[in-house]
Order: sequence, then structure tokens, then C-alpha cells
Amino acid sequence: MTLVTVGPVSLSVAGITDIGLVRSQNEDSLALDGPAFVVADGMGGYEAGDQASAAVVQAFRDHLSGTGYGTFDEVNGALLDADDRVAEVASHTTVGAGSTVTGTVVTEHEGKPYWLVFNVGDSRVYRHLGRELQQITVDHSLGRELVAMGQLAEEDLATFPQRNVITRAIGAEDSLADSWLVPVVNGERLLLCSDGLHGEVDDETIRAVLTMAGRPEDAASRLVNLAKEHGGRDNITVVVIDVLDGADDSLSEHTSRAQIEGTTNTRARRR
Repeated sequence: MTLVTVGPVSLSVAGITDIGLVRSQNEDSLALDGPAFVVADGMGGYEAGDQASAAVVQAFRDHLSGTGYGTFDEVNGALLDADDRVAEVASHTTVGAGSTVTGTVVTEHEGKPYWLVFNVGDSRVYRHLGRELQQITVDHSLGRELVAMGQLAEEDLATFPQRNVITRAIGAEDSLADSWLVPVVNGERLLLCSDGLHGEVDDETIRAVLTMAGRPEDAASRLVNLAKEHGGRDNITVVVIDVLDGADDSLSEHTSRAQIEGTTNTRARRR
């Protein structure tokens, strides 16, 4: 567990990345330093997947550091830089390289601390508040996009052979990020994870663990172990962030779904 302070906000943070039970190499990377918290899932196999995800995480560390708020421009710059760094990694491979990235940055909006949540690919950010679990990010995968367009039924998604095909990634032709502004609330818990977790463990089980586990490190450890118990077919990365104090104390209108403000098209450039 790490205690992190960003502006007036005090956070308790824990993260684990695990190779799982099937893969020969861990291609996931994570950042816990603040003000940016990041999970990246590399693509490119043994040649470059780990390098691609590490390049993405390093871009965020280089653009966002210290104990002050992060900014939208810094996140935008980190995403652009990550795209360039992954392209450099890919240029030295025979099969190319890419990476998903998801995460959150503590920023200031209208004088209050907010999460600036961002996503490219199918790693996820969840918000656990009270006993409720909410997926903030939207998966950039073929299966999820077909469901959203009404071309695939939700109940058929699990058996759709191409459900996990990624439609956006850092280093790919479409690397555009989605982003959301979410008010920071004392007592809430965020979960960042690669698909090695949510591909093995359903949302209700994730919700139960986040509700019952006391410390962030206990929740992270339990979730990774559950993913392995369910097969561990991919690398598993989990980051759990608890808001201790310095933010809104009330479960007010600021916590409702309507108050999550979408700010899509975080990056202006496509490769």
C-alpha cells in the first residue's frame, strides 16, 4: 500500500501485476505514483508487448509527476507521446506492437478535485461507492461495440468468437482516447484493471470483493487470486485506489451517473 497526496486529496493505493497461469511473459505495466494512475496491456507478443506497455506507462510518468493536480493538457500530451513511443517500439519488430491504456488523473474542475478518467482499448476503470459498482470506461472491443450498436445481443456476447478484438489501441491506426470527468468523493474506491481480471471475474464478484475487502492491498490480492482461480489465461493487473480525505464528504448529486461528464476525443491526432 502507498499513501499518495494530490493537491488536498489523500489516497491509499495498491497495485499488483501478475503473469497469470498461461502466458510465458507479463505484457502488462502499471503506474501508482500519482497524480496519474495507469494500467497498460501490451500487444506484440514476446517481441514487444512488455516494451509497448512500459513505454506507455513511462510517458505518463514523464508528463505527470509531483503532488499537484494533473491537467487535461498533460494527459493529452502523455497520450500523444505514448503513441510515438509505441511506434518506435513497433519499428524494431516483425509483427508490430500496441498497447491498451486506461487510468485516472486527479485534476481540478470548478474549484473541486475530480477524476479525469481516460481509456483506449479494453482495460477498465470502475468506481465503487457505497455498495454500488459502476464501470466508468467503455470497452473499445468489437463485441462491445456491436452490442452498443444493437447488432449483437448482450446474452450472445460471451460466445461471439471475435468479442475481444480490440478496435482502438495506442500505436494503432485508431488510438483516440475517450475521457470522463468524475467528482472525487471521500470514502469511494476506484479499480483499474486489465482484461486479465474482468475477462475471468464477473462484475458482481468484483463488486463483492471491493465491498468486503478492507485495505486496498487486500482487495487487489483477492481479485488477482480470483482471476487465477478462474483460469488465469491472461496477465492480470489490478490497481485499487481509496479516497481517504480532502474531497467531497457527501453522497450528493455530484455522485450520480448524470454528473459523470464525457469529454470524448481526448487526443486530436490519429496515426
